[in-house]
Amino acid sequence: MDHSIFPGKNKIPMDEDLKITLGKTYESWQDIKNFVAAEYPGTIAEWNYPGEKYGWSFRIKDKKRAVLLLLPRDGYFKVAMVFGQKATDIILNSGISEGIKEELRSARVYAEGRGIRIEINNDSFLKDIYELIKIKQKN
Repeated sequence: MDHSIFPGKNKIPMDEDLKITLGKTYESWQDIKNFVAAEYPGTIAEWNYPGEKYGWSFRIKDKKRAVLLLLPRDGYFKVAMVFGQKATDIILNSGISEGIKEELRSARVYAEGRGIRIEINNDSFLKDIYELIKIKQKN
């Protein structure tokens, strides 16, 4: 099972913890947070603890829904997003990388949409992440 690197409920991860844990991917984490804050000033960013099974995650949401979750791991992180059918159709017909499209195609469909997790080991997916955020927020 894929778990947060920060499992303990009593200690909210701090910026220094993230720098140490994420290593070279810390900058990409910050870039994504800053992008969402600049593009969508009304969003709220907060640490979230859904339970011991999952550990801490960082959620960015607007008034209606979660925009994305940042899931800290050891030396990297994941970006988790859920897309409705309209956004899914737009993504599948966009210039987003084929790997992300394939993950979206194969994702299980729930009432709220299809959820995907993109592993971030370097900054190569940042352009796609920014595009996914824009599509999600418009649809």
